[in-house]
This record gives sequence, C-alpha cells and structure tokens, in this order.
Amino acid sequence: MTTARIDARFAALKAEGRAAFVAYVMAGDPTRDQALEILKGLPAAGADIIELGFPFSDPMAEGPPIQRAALRGLQAGLTLKGTLALAAEFRQSDADTPLILMGYLNPIETHGYEAFARDAATAGVDGVIIVDCPPEEADPLTDALDAAQVSLIRLATPTSDDARLKVIARRTSGFVYYVSVAGVTGVKEAVAGDVAPAVERVRAASNLPVAVGFGVKTPERAAQIARVADAVVAGSVLVDQVAAALETNGDPVSRVLETVKALGDAVRSAR
Repeated sequence: MTTARIDARFAALKAEGRAAFVAYVMAGDPTRDQALEILKGLPAAGADIIELGFPFSDPMAEGPPIQRAALRGLQAGLTLKGTLALAAEFRQSDADTPLILMGYLNPIETHGYEAFARDAATAGVDGVIIVDCPPEEADPLTDALDAAQVSLIRLATPTSDDARLKVIARRTSGFVYYVSVAGVTGVKEAVAGDVAPAVERVRAASNLPVAVGFGVKTPERAAQIARVADAVVAGSVLVDQVAAALETNGDPVSRVLETVKALGDAVRSAR
C-alpha cells in the first residue's frame, strides 16, 4: 500500500511546524464546470488536502448545507463515475495535492469494489472516506483499495473509546478523520479544549495524523483547532458559499476560494 502524496504532504507541513488545511467541496456543485474551476483553484487558495464529496441521495451524516450541495450535484448529473472523471481532470494539472473522495457506500457497491478501487487509482485519488462503512464490514472494500494502493481513511468520534479506537485504526492509512461534535455536519462548532485530548488519544491508537472536522466555520475556530490537531477540515462553510452565491446571482467560484483563503491563512498562522 502507498499513501505517498498524503504522507509527503503531512511530512512537509510537520517540518514547517503547522497543521494542514483540508477543504471539502461537492462534485458538481453548482455545475460540473464550476465545480472543476473550484477544485483547480483550491490549492492556490490555501487547501493543502482536498476532500471531494460524491453526490448521494441520502447523506445521513450531513446537515442541511451538504445535503443541499449533494442535491445540487445530483441535479448537475454528477454520479460517482462523473466524480471520478472530475478527479482525473483535476489531477492532470496538479500532481502533488492529496485528493480524498468522501461519501457513502451504496454508489461504491453499485460500481463494484474492485472496479471502484481501480478507477479511483487511475483518476489520481489518494484515499477514500466512506461515512457509513463500519470497520467490521470493511475488509472486502479495504482489500480492493489496498490492491489499488488507495488509502481507506476512517472516522473516529467523541464516543469512540480506547477499545473502539483500536478497531478503527486497523487497516487505516493516511490519516484519521476525527468528528469533533456529536451529530451531523454544519450544525455545532468544534471546541479546541474538547478536541485536544481526543486528538491525542486517536494519535496514540493509530500512529497517524489526525484531521478534525464537522465543526469549523470561522478562521478563528480553524486557528484554534490547528493548534491541537494535525489538520483542520472545513466543508459546510464552503458549500454555504455556493448556496449564498446562487441566491444573490453571485460567483460561487470566487466566494468559495475567498473563504478557503481566509481559513487557510488562519491555519497557517495558528502556531
């Protein structure tokens, strides 16, 4: 298995003494062309790692902002296959930025595990986060991803005790995504004082970097989390910029990238 791009990025940022900023966007939101423009603009705007959501009709872990983004992506015609094509187009002009697909198991089962893993690797995808795939049921998918040298990145939560963390850490690579708040995305805000001990526990269990998400909405909060975690993830606040632009006939691309710059700058200057 290789996590070359992910490992290289975290090693470089550790040498710089700072956390990574991870930007989550939805494929096809609000259109395929605009989503590609956003995707291509993220690294220059300040994203160290990109999470690309693939639209799904029943995103159970998501709050209203990402639910609406998924619906816009579906209305734009972006299936899992289309998301992989978008990833491949991004990778043609960016050889270095780690790209993680994030979504749900049903479209992958329909695609087929081996075919998905092969197609993800061909598209230049470095890892996947599958929200509704528990470790106990993940071995067939993990086998396929390992064969294609694509990382499976798992979620840990505030309710994950030490025994559960050992299960989560098994066959996880790249980093662990720590869900900082109970509930769905985009509703509550992460609190650095609550997150710090949890990050230490997850690091100790996995020996991997820990990215914190599900509650980062402002540059100030991003900076606070960046002081205690290896990476800070923002998603709902970015897809909210798409929605706001659509409501005001504004430019969703510039709004998203300006927000990424503000958050990325905060993470860079946090330590």
